[in-house]
Amino acid sequence: MKTLLVTGGAGFIGSCFVLQRIAAGDKVINLDKLTYSGNLMNLKDVESNPNYVFIHGDIGDEKLLRKVLPEYQPDAVVNFAAESHVDRSIVDPDSFVRTNVMGTSILLRCVKDWWNTLEAEKKSAFRFHHISTDEVFGTLSMTDPAFTEETKFAPNSPYSASKASSDHFVRAFHETYGLPTVITNCSNNYGPRQFPEKLIPLMIANALNDKPLPVYGEGLNVRDWLYVEDHCKAIDLIIHNGRVGEVYNVGGHNEKTNIEIVKIICKELGKPESLITHVADRKGHDMRYAIDPTKIHNELGWLPETKFEDGIKKTIKWYLENKEWWETIISGEYQNYYEKMYAHREEI
Repeated sequence: MKTLLVTGGAGFIGSCFVLQRIAAGDKVINLDKLTYSGNLMNLKDVESNPNYVFIHGDIGDEKLLRKVLPEYQPDAVVNFAAESHVDRSIVDPDSFVRTNVMGTSILLRCVKDWWNTLEAEKKSAFRFHHISTDEVFGTLSMTDPAFTEETKFAPNSPYSASKASSDHFVRAFHETYGLPTVITNCSNNYGPRQFPEKLIPLMIANALNDKPLPVYGEGLNVRDWLYVEDHCKAIDLIIHNGRVGEVYNVGGHNEKTNIEIVKIICKELGKPESLITHVADRKGHDMRYAIDPTKIHNELGWLPETKFEDGIKKTIKWYLENKEWWETIISGEYQNYYEKMYAHREEI
């Protein structure tokens, strides 16, 4: 059994990871600020589990971190905590700098100071695992090869710029202080419990309510889709067997245009494609992302287990069976955000 300090564990990917690790018998300390996308309902199945501890807090809270780390003595810190939505970063870039850059820097410094107090054996076994995104690499043309771990950073949005900066800080703490870090850059995740501002849950929720399905531009932007449970299995594999100081790209081998995704959802739900509404594109919209996961496959034997055709069915089934979860979200503060993002966009 390992003891893991998971930051941002009430979010979409973080909660999936927490549920997997608790099921595997690990102890998980979940530190989450519970901003708009953090949801403790994601973890209701483990809230009374003796191996699960929730701490309401911020990765930028140095006093709290200096209390939590020595108290729980984690074998690894897994940093999911981040502001993650490009549209929100365009409206409010400063909040992305505060969380993704400053928050990560403070977390790293506190972890480094505590790690230096450990005995040699525990010190060498410890891992700091940082979750990042393919968006730090910028955009690809339709004919470019997929991103590898050697691709130069070229972020095009405040979100991706903030994540690129946090990646650099993680690397710097390894190179400067010897902190045993690993970084993973993943492609677009999908699956249960994803906050309904993202493409797939947004389209599922709107389609079920027979509302317009807003698609940026012609919907030809391409993303590589990774089922969230496959991603979380990769993270655990890397924590145990990945090489310290390395970066691993985790991709799904599922490149699809946005319009393809929306049409698949319409078909699965029996909804007409006439619900699709093309709206003016967002600023700095990257054309294509694609991840080459050759390194993690060759070194660790990982491959995504879930075909998109199966994963999207499982995802839609979850949203159908958990209407209360997403209806509660879209009836609150999120509705104000949705109106701000889409209600006044010019249709094209």
